[in-house]
Amino acid sequence: MMRQIEVDGIPTLVAPASGPMQAGLAFRVGRADETLARGGITHLLEHLALHRLGLVDYHYNGATGMVMTTFHMQGSVSDVTKFLNGVCAALNDLPLDRMEVEKSILQTEGDGRASHVAEQLALWRYGALGYGLAGYPEWGLALFTPDDLLAWAARYFTRDNAVLWIAGDDVPPGLSLPLPAGQRWPAPAASSALPTTPAFFAGGSRGVAFDGVVERCPAASVFAEVLERELFRALRQESGLSYTVGANYEPRGDGMAVVMAVADALPEKQDAVLGGFVDVLAKLRIGRIEQADVDAVTAKMIDSLDFSEVAAARLPSCAFNLLTGFRNPSNEELRAELKAVTVDEVRTVASQVLSSGLLMVPEGRSADWAGFAAAPAVSEHAVSGHPYPSLSDPSLRLVVGAEGASLVGRQEAFTVRFDRCEAMLAWPDGRRLLVGDDGISVDVEPALYADGSAAAPFLDMAVPAQVRVDMPARDPSEIPRPQPVSVPAGRGGRTWTLVKIWVLALVVLLFGGLSLLLTIGVIIDPADVELLLAFIVGGWLLTVYFAFAIRRNVGTLRALGRYG
Repeated sequence: MMRQIEVDGIPTLVAPASGPMQAGLAFRVGRADETLARGGITHLLEHLALHRLGLVDYHYNGATGMVMTTFHMQGSVSDVTKFLNGVCAALNDLPLDRMEVEKSILQTEGDGRASHVAEQLALWRYGALGYGLAGYPEWGLALFTPDDLLAWAARYFTRDNAVLWIAGDDVPPGLSLPLPAGQRWPAPAASSALPTTPAFFAGGSRGVAFDGVVERCPAASVFAEVLERELFRALRQESGLSYTVGANYEPRGDGMAVVMAVADALPEKQDAVLGGFVDVLAKLRIGRIEQADVDAVTAKMIDSLDFSEVAAARLPSCAFNLLTGFRNPSNEELRAELKAVTVDEVRTVASQVLSSGLLMVPEGRSADWAGFAAAPAVSEHAVSGHPYPSLSDPSLRLVVGAEGASLVGRQEAFTVRFDRCEAMLAWPDGRRLLVGDDGISVDVEPALYADGSAAAPFLDMAVPAQVRVDMPARDPSEIPRPQPVSVPAGRGGRTWTLVKIWVLALVVLLFGGLSLLLTIGVIIDPADVELLLAFIVGGWLLTVYFAFAIRRNVGTLRALGRYG
């Protein structure tokens, strides 16, 4: 049986367990509380708090999640006491002389860490804010000062923002947790980078993944299990298309939960897996959920509450509930809640999850045929400002203005507004990478644009200082160079482009002059206006068309003049 007490002002959950004692000191702070430009401070602080413990004969660890950071220990009673006392002592007196070493360790860890489908889904759903930061590197590590660490610890690592849990007979003797007073911080509000749902995007994974958001409730956890059963039945048992098929239910911390599902696929079976996956989602969305599946899932979940040490197993999740303000039901209450879940409740949850859904399809595929809207990968608008023509592609230009920066192509634009810029990575050679809160980025490589070196000083002045991230110098071989503009063989390159510009200029003068004369004639004598109107409109349209053709060729000429 679990009981709640208090140790040095910290809410403490205790449940009996066999074997070595386990304990966790959890704080309501994580990656989602950071910003993109200053990401990694919680992880760095966690490493510093564990440094002085050194090499020991027992197991301990720290974990920084999205909304919770936990220091965990398994060992003898005296080991647990020493560990928890040591963590609190370190939080009160951080080993700041170790900071640069731990920064390097974390940067190495980040470079070697593989991306997970959950991170890709989070980035596309939330953008470059809050819960979406799971999909980004910890870019702020190199920038943190001792004062930054001390301020973060004083804000979040306090007794009023902590929960202790202990799997053992009682609180170990000699335990002392003298943390400073503070306040309990609520979980961050969720952002959204999706204008409409359900939506899809093409990811780098060979398989298919999906997530949806729903209010946290027992029926939602049941639905996740039903979804897994349906996917396993369709994609593995019946068709043999996938090997790994799974779904899970994860509370977010703000009263909502995320239901995620994945299915792997061989390259030659990706289309079939995508089709089968979507069929299962469509089936559940229209309410085709069987009573037998709900009964099987709830029976399994109720059975999991019947083993003798279930209270100890629930300690980490109950600590999460306490930290995020969610009620902790007893085992008996959990059984009653699960038994009360109906098929209609699960169908309601299914509708909510699938209506909010985000589907990751294999590269080169889409899901618009199944009613999923394409998640925005480009911006709706480009900013106005000074153009920097590409030296390799006449159809591409960088535009930097008072409101932001855009990369503009023939049919699309990528825009980051300065007031919505979450990070600007700055290299000594002038490269600037701007990331907007919607996750869209603009990469400014000065060498690739005419007069591109002039863009960096303007961006440095326009972008807020708190989102700037200075990056180490690049090896010269890593700096891209513009590719020669492709000109059809035998056409003379620069000479041929000059000829085209002169010919187009003559055409513009011809059509423009005739259109102007006809316009003046209609103004003087409007008798033939109906007859001449079509010629006037057509003439002006042709004039504008050929004028833009001149502009494109001038961009080509600039590139050829420098690199042709």
